[in-house]
Amino acid sequence: MLNDRVLEMLVCPGCKSDLKSGKEFQCLNSECGLQFPIVGDVPVLINEKNSLFTIEDFTAMRDTTYHSNAPNWKKRLKKLVPSISKNYKTQSNLENFADCLRAKTDVPKILILGGAVEGQGMEIASLFAGMETIESDVALVGRTELICDAHDIPFRAETFDGVIAQAVLEHVVDPVRCVAEFHRVLKSGGLVYAETPFMQQVHLGRFDFTRFTHLGHRRLFRRFAEIGSGAVCGSGMALAWSYLYFLQSFCKTKTAARAMSVFAGLTAFWLKYLDYFTIDRAGSFDAASGYYFLGEKSPETLSDRELINGYKGLI
Repeated sequence: MLNDRVLEMLVCPGCKSDLKSGKEFQCLNSECGLQFPIVGDVPVLINEKNSLFTIEDFTAMRDTTYHSNAPNWKKRLKKLVPSISKNYKTQSNLENFADCLRAKTDVPKILILGGAVEGQGMEIASLFAGMETIESDVALVGRTELICDAHDIPFRAETFDGVIAQAVLEHVVDPVRCVAEFHRVLKSGGLVYAETPFMQQVHLGRFDFTRFTHLGHRRLFRRFAEIGSGAVCGSGMALAWSYLYFLQSFCKTKTAARAMSVFAGLTAFWLKYLDYFTIDRAGSFDAASGYYFLGEKSPETLSDRELINGYKGLI
């Protein structure tokens, strides 16, 4: 549950006016007047005009117990199948992110988007000890403290010292708008950290929209000064994913696709370990499974001419 200090930072996601809290949140702008429910202690601050989701999507879950319906034996079996994915950079990147924040302020405030599930390398309790973190998502599960859509972040301008979006921007319909929102809610000199896929097939089904090259990802954050960027998951993982999805392209049912997933895990898991040797090489800027960007909010905008001069690949 969000504490009172955080609640005071919230605004209407539709018009950015103040909110009155109680059993629900009420926008104090009479021309707006939107109302937002609280479901299981989690505020649902969705601007339905700009979102794929409706408030009813979450109020319908009000009396639901949030847990996986998969039987325990399936969960244990899944853990026995080797993963074809490995993230080599997140932990060290976020350690750098945290160190930079500590150098700027005593108690940094961090907004984590897509925070329902703790991703690889996102050991939040240890990485951000002594900091204020808010974990938001559009899924009312797991670690979610606030339901919000990154297209309309329901916080005042210049609220946060840091914003994190790991594996988020491929799942939004307008990543440019979302990054503009990151910029808005960050304080002057605030930091953003994002990881977004490049050589990955569709995941999360119909909620998967966009991929970025390294330079495409950099342009997305053109209003930020770069601290670091590069491959976060390499070409070996990209090859393993391609192998899996090639096998699944022969499947006609979800059961067959799951069986292929097990087979691919057992036969191709080792490919991800090749990234240990290649992750920092120039070729990874052209062929990585995904990229990261760490940057500082800037009053300057990177020009496209400067952008292309920043190409680091081999081709």
